[in-house]
Amino acid sequence: MALTNGINHLGLTVKDLSKSRAFFVELLGWKESGFDSSYPRTAVSDGLIKLTLWQVQNPGEVAAFDRRKNLGLHHLALEIDTEEKLQQLYQKARVYPGVDIEFAPENLAGGPRKHMMCSEPGGLRIEFIWPANV
Repeated sequence: MALTNGINHLGLTVKDLSKSRAFFVELLGWKESGFDSSYPRTAVSDGLIKLTLWQVQNPGEVAAFDRRKNLGLHHLALEIDTEEKLQQLYQKARVYPGVDIEFAPENLAGGPRKHMMCSEPGGLRIEFIWPANV
């Protein structure tokens, strides 16, 4: 029997806290809580998962993350409940300031599941998955 009960929160360091906060709150519709300007950090949640976003100390000295060379977070995968919402998210994200689309919605492992991948303005690589529930 496991000693843990799932994730309480996931703490992530971002290059620009205000831009990352806006991505989650404005684009994805998450709620913000726990802003602390002295650290600085904030918490965002979609009601099921909570992320704590921490401002990197020296944004001009950030080393770009290479998922093939660095330890740590490869990407964050978030579930979308309909294929239509995945397409809507893609249309909004592709024109959202600072978002870098790695690939548009496409079949995952032959389908019918679909996913897309992007980097949010603070540098986090995020995958959005519609599981198709077949």
